[in-house]
Amino acid sequence: MSQARAGLYCSSGQQGHLSSISDDPRRVRARKLEREIHVEFTPVACTVQTREGLVHAKPGDAIITGTAGERWRVSHERFGEKYRPVPPTRAGEPGRYVSRPNRVLALPMTRAFDVLLADGESQLHGQAGDWLVDYGDGSLGVVAPAIFATTYEIIT
Repeated sequence: MSQARAGLYCSSGQQGHLSSISDDPRRVRARKLEREIHVEFTPVACTVQTREGLVHAKPGDAIITGTAGERWRVSHERFGEKYRPVPPTRAGEPGRYVSRPNRVLALPMTRAFDVLLADGESQLHGQAGDWLVDYGDGSLGVVAPAIFATTYEIIT
């Protein structure tokens, strides 16, 4: 799914980047830096209040707390692609994990925008100055400038 209206970006849930991001001349390629985070796995459906909005989580999804106290959800299906456990934590257990250095496309936004997540019901709200991040796996995110600067390395 592409942009349904100006300022709304919809996660596709399919592998690959959105053409509205990859074709934008302002977009950059970036790599996620290896940063340690704390992870809990929710045993029940719940919601997670993030800086950008309320996100729905299913049983087994990871609820992550970053180095600045920011929180977000990663689906159970995508978690292993994005994070690895830090011993003595074992995969699938709550504890310390480190982000994998995955490559993304990122677009600096000049005005407010919204992102509909792949679950079709969670919606994030970005502000001018935030980054719209396309993870290449059908998911999109909103990242504040200060978090982007400490979490990603621009490679082109």
